[in-house]
Amino acid sequence: MVSKLHRTENLTSVSEFFLMELSDDPELQPFLFGLFLSMYLGIMLGNLLIILAVSSDSHLHTPMYFFLSNLSLADIGFISTTVPKMIVDIQTHSRVISYEGCLTQMCIFIIFVCMDDMLLTVMAYDRFVAICHPLHYLVIMNSYLCRFFIFVSFFISLLDSQLHNLLVLQVTCFKDLEMSNFYCDPSQLLDLACSNTFTNNVVRYFAVAIFGFLPFSAIIFSYYKILSSILRLPSSGGRYRAFSTCGSHLAVVCLFYGTGLCVYLSSAVSLSPRKDAVASVVYTVVTPMLNPFIYSLRNSDVKRAMMGFLSKAT
Repeated sequence: MVSKLHRTENLTSVSEFFLMELSDDPELQPFLFGLFLSMYLGIMLGNLLIILAVSSDSHLHTPMYFFLSNLSLADIGFISTTVPKMIVDIQTHSRVISYEGCLTQMCIFIIFVCMDDMLLTVMAYDRFVAICHPLHYLVIMNSYLCRFFIFVSFFISLLDSQLHNLLVLQVTCFKDLEMSNFYCDPSQLLDLACSNTFTNNVVRYFAVAIFGFLPFSAIIFSYYKILSSILRLPSSGGRYRAFSTCGSHLAVVCLFYGTGLCVYLSSAVSLSPRKDAVASVVYTVVTPMLNPFIYSLRNSDVKRAMMGFLSKAT
């Protein structure tokens, strides 16, 4: 076990960081290894099935399912950034990650988290147009606009990632090399800096406002318009059908932002680093695992396409 370091290190001498173990009980390690390996494989399988089902069924070649397949692709990248490293560390009893590896993991992690955020916002706009402007839906949500949304989402995600990368590269020393998480969390990495903390905090809060608060506000506004439009429908059956078209997306939005808020609050309030790591597991592992189930179980079109794809494959 590597002892905890509490001395300031110059950047030139920092070659590695130490990640947190979810448990220091040796008897629990095989269980954790099997648990996270099975969860990872399940997440990969579920999201790949959604992507293959959407691409193989011509009835699902619509903007809503185009964005859904891209969300599944982002979830695959999201989970693959952190969990395989954690699984290997559990098996090898290692907590070490190189400085370059930490920065790489942080950048890729931010890209896919931000992609999830942007895609959920775009999907909320798609549902707004479909419910509030159904006659103009195909004209507004044309293929060029859909591709443009994906490009902009990736560009914004890349911009957010590089902004955090530049912040970390400006750090001249670290007051500690121990991470209280199982991956290189950008917030925790910046908290280890022993200089320029005020500038870092200002830029971080600005990034949260731009890349977090604004997309969430856009989602809230879209659903406000959707709800207002649904309530004006004359029949209860029409209201139910209209709301059921966005029920899965709303569930995923609540799960994504709810678990993200829990991670933020736990890191701000909790004094236990292990509890912070558990909250991060829920956000980075459980959320991507539930997304395919939410969309497949609540959507008959996706279920039918999956069954059709599996029947063809066998």
